Amino acid sequence: MALDFLILYEHTVREYESILLLKAELAKRGYSTEIRQLLDRKKLKYFTWKKPKVLVSSCMYDDDGINSHVYNNIGRCNKIVNLHWEQMLSDTQEQAPWFNFNGNAKRCVQTCWGKKTQQRLIAHGMEEKNCPVTGAVMMDFLRPEFKGYFKSKEELCREHGLDPDKKLMLYISSFGYASMSEEEVRELSVMSGEDFTGFARTNRISMKETLDWFDRYLGAHPEVQLVYRRHPSEWNSTALDELAKKRPNFHVIFSDSVKQWIIAADQIFIWMSTAIAEVYFAEKNCRILRPVPIEHEYDPVIYKGAEYVTNYEDFAAAADAPDDRPFPIAKEIIEGYFDKDETPSYIRMADLLEQVYKEPPRDEPFAPPFKPHFNLLKFCALIGVHVMDAVHFDPAKLSRIAPGFSATASRVYGYIQKAKVSKEDVRRMEEKIARFVH
Repeated sequence: MALDFLILYEHTVREYESILLLKAELAKRGYSTEIRQLLDRKKLKYFTWKKPKVLVSSCMYDDDGINSHVYNNIGRCNKIVNLHWEQMLSDTQEQAPWFNFNGNAKRCVQTCWGKKTQQRLIAHGMEEKNCPVTGAVMMDFLRPEFKGYFKSKEELCREHGLDPDKKLMLYISSFGYASMSEEEVRELSVMSGEDFTGFARTNRISMKETLDWFDRYLGAHPEVQLVYRRHPSEWNSTALDELAKKRPNFHVIFSDSVKQWIIAADQIFIWMSTAIAEVYFAEKNCRILRPVPIEHEYDPVIYKGAEYVTNYEDFAAAADAPDDRPFPIAKEIIEGYFDKDETPSYIRMADLLEQVYKEPPRDEPFAPPFKPHFNLLKFCALIGVHVMDAVHFDPAKLSRIAPGFSATASRVYGYIQKAKVSKEDVRRMEEKIARFVH
């Protein structure tokens, strides 16, 4: 029996909860939906008897994306909807071909969180029918209809060994490039056509300075506890481990969603994460920490004209004071990129998916000159790495005898580990969401 929707995701913490909400709404409407991670093994059933009617992707920038995410997972399909998880760009990136979609990616349905993104895509050659505004599904959990969805500060603190009676400070990190090797930065630069070398350096400097601020402040304020929330693309680092050992009131935590921590936190600090919009939708406040300037070509446009904290003294003063200052980003800017509507975004997104499902294809993503091809090497490599995962064999152990293979396999192995979500966690999230989807 054919599948109605197959949803692909990349980052578990960033995406999984939202797509489970979307899946629950589709199920309520009578549709079958399955969820797969981008690096999961390819399965024959999705090419044959269980071939989905609609492929819902996490990203889809060009023909290579269509080939990798669609053709190599389910074969040809002209009903492709991209959830488009990376919409907060810099001014330079907003003008770059990569982020405005190339080739037949313009023929896919590229969903937009707000009017400003839709306007940008239309200005770069997309048809309005292929870039509808749906709002951002992840913001729905912060709506009044979802009151009671998140744990209280007391519950969250108990789960993580924190003291609910102490002030809880949250830092939302985005230092993904700080943990990348020079080789990984070069590879990303080649793939995207942009040089990320300088930005990676800014990541490292900003991270070091910020951790120095935390070290000084937490040393002087043992009664305060600070949770450092890693970005999904950020690996653990020696600097974080050392600070956690030095300051018992510094905690590096990756579990639970960033929204959960935002709801529970007494005070919030941020660098350049788009989670600042979630802080806004949660009707809370925050301070933006910028020890050094961020190159405009990488700074999200949503931060343009924002108020920054640029030195330790101002950070310490902000940490000591109540958050009674205006939000650091203007309302019209945030709501231009994150559309607010009386109808929740997951309902609007489900309406779109249902429309795509029922109607003839809006366009032809597989039309010439695009020539899809099956990547047999990647197919076999994924099987090999998943076998290693099943037997708990880290390919890094092969670095002496096969350094090239070991490096590549270790990177994929690491991403697979990070993207895992247990059946128990899925069941727990589904039961939690079911209480709010009637």
